Amino acid sequence: MNPIQSNGYSIFFYQSAYQQFNETIASSDISSLFILVDKNTHQYCYQKFIDHISIDKTVQLIKINAGENHKNINTCVSVWEKLTELGADRKSLLINLGGGMVTDLGGFVASTYKRGIKFINIPTTLLSMVDASVGSKTGVDLGNLKNLVGLFSNPEMVLIDTDYLETLPERQLRSGIAEIIKYGLTTDANLLEEIQQDVWKNFTKVDALVYQSINIKNNIVLQDPREENLRKTLNLGHTVGHAVESYFLEHAELENLTHGEAVAIGIIAETYISHKLHNFPMVKLESLKKYIHQTFGKISINKTHYQAILELMKHDKKNINGSIRYILLNDITDYIIDATAPLDLVIEGLDYYQINSTQ
Repeated sequence: MNPIQSNGYSIFFYQSAYQQFNETIASSDISSLFILVDKNTHQYCYQKFIDHISIDKTVQLIKINAGENHKNINTCVSVWEKLTELGADRKSLLINLGGGMVTDLGGFVASTYKRGIKFINIPTTLLSMVDASVGSKTGVDLGNLKNLVGLFSNPEMVLIDTDYLETLPERQLRSGIAEIIKYGLTTDANLLEEIQQDVWKNFTKVDALVYQSINIKNNIVLQDPREENLRKTLNLGHTVGHAVESYFLEHAELENLTHGEAVAIGIIAETYISHKLHNFPMVKLESLKKYIHQTFGKISINKTHYQAILELMKHDKKNINGSIRYILLNDITDYIIDATAPLDLVIEGLDYYQINSTQ
């Protein structure tokens, strides 16, 4: 597959990606290399990556805890301190090998260490391949508020190798499907139809699915790199979804949701709002809900939690002048940017999500 050119960097695929990595390191003035992994990618992905590289520089390992609850400034401090301890300088390079948590946090750490060192993203989950590692967003959570601290910063390159997906539990693999559903709803109806046929379960078709999804996101980012207009469509499902994810994250008695599970809930709630306010077709909404229930299961949200979820939405970084903003839909690929909605419709949307599909 041909490389995809983004704003100031390229996305490379499979064996040619490792070749490009080796050539780039060999021809650069990089003083030292560090690889950031979490406990999972250290166990399942690190050796595979090392086996693919042939460079004359030592790669020093930095390991952090896995999980969204560690995507915070405290983890950043520990990585900054480790870089300092290991002698990193302004010519050093940080390689982020992991899911969205690692690429988001690693990119932020690199971009702020000594006012910025170079970094490369090597995503190992479906979600990070099709979304988190591409687009130059970096950042961490502030308490339980998602991605509230961060900046736009380009990697040197992104390396995509779907063989890493074979290391994932199915639940983690499914997490990336919600982001692809989002691309289908906002940009590509054919992609949505493919997803609803479960093509992602066939590893022979995953490469094309990942490539198509990255192309969609990259084309949007090229047109709107700073999320001033069109790029906001990539937030479909995230206003409600991030709040639900944060609520489950901050309550120890509740099992944490994957990002994709929370976004899937948000997609249904926000598409329901679209139906009520903008006549999004109910037959398509029902079909979408049925598929999301089949794919992710139906997650129970106690109605007594609704108010706290609404409060979390008030801190969403996309809000304007205290007004909660959404991406809503008139129909598939017919979107409304910076839409508003009464909070009682969010409650109705969460109720609707929890009702079994009639189809």
